Amino acid sequence: MAMDRRKAAIGLFSVTFLWGGTFVWMKQALSVLDDETAYYSSAGVVGVIVASRFLIAFVALLPFSKRARIALTSKEDWKGGLILGSLMLIGFVLQMIGIKSVSPSVSAFLTSLYVVFTAILSVKISDRKPTRIMIAGVALATLGAGFIDGPPHIVWGAGEILTVISAFFFALHIIYTDKVTKQLDPIAVTSTSFAVLIVGAGLIAVILTGGFEVFKISWKNGVIIPLLCLGLFGSLACILMLNACQRHLNPTHAAIIYSFEPVWATLYGYYEGMVVLSPWLMMGLLLLIGNIVVELDESSDHPGKYDDIIHTTISESE
Repeated sequence: MAMDRRKAAIGLFSVTFLWGGTFVWMKQALSVLDDETAYYSSAGVVGVIVASRFLIAFVALLPFSKRARIALTSKEDWKGGLILGSLMLIGFVLQMIGIKSVSPSVSAFLTSLYVVFTAILSVKISDRKPTRIMIAGVALATLGAGFIDGPPHIVWGAGEILTVISAFFFALHIIYTDKVTKQLDPIAVTSTSFAVLIVGAGLIAVILTGGFEVFKISWKNGVIIPLLCLGLFGSLACILMLNACQRHLNPTHAAIIYSFEPVWATLYGYYEGMVVLSPWLMMGLLLLIGNIVVELDESSDHPGKYDDIIHTTISESE
């Protein structure tokens, strides 16, 4: 029902609220690891951060969810987790490496291209094709997300290229989340995808730095608190909600909602003294308009398309 779809949209909107905070938490963690980055390499340090944040999320999830524990013995849940976890791993690692050499506005603009990529990929992969009105929403949302911190001054280098590639993998993750969570329990694939991320990012860190010694940076002052926030809020809460809600929406609509992340990131960054507010913040209104356009289109053209009810919560996991 339409109301169920709106509940899913609200759930994903709350995800963007927390994801906006990850911008600040990642910056806080990386800002105190400059010496370690120079010594171990950017990719090695990023591997530690990604592995650590998802290890925190994984450890927090297992004691409270029987489904999450059972999933670790299920071949099908491991297949789904491998797909989603691998796509997230590539996206997160490339984005974090790229953000070291580009400005926040450029990173926001290039990352927001996952909205466009999702619309394009939906035509090829998903059974939910974007309408013309939805494409208009894509254009509005992309402009809003890209220019919210001012017009990006892009000089194509390694950081810009890596960020665009990460946006492509985030788009693939949105598409395959739609497919996988229709076939498998959302909490189950959350559990296995976390395990894939931990192992994958951990291997990246170990291979690129030559040993496990690099993981000691997770305990450095100034890193622990951001990591806990990234693990509990940016990973556990967000991905549980994403996996439970996104299957009720068109992937392109979900991608447009996710593009609100730069709005919150800009506001959080301003609060932490990382961002200077400007009239360009009003570009965020285009995100709102784009979402309204898509929601009206979905409600009028598909009033009974999504009859599922969002029923998956941790409290039901036992």
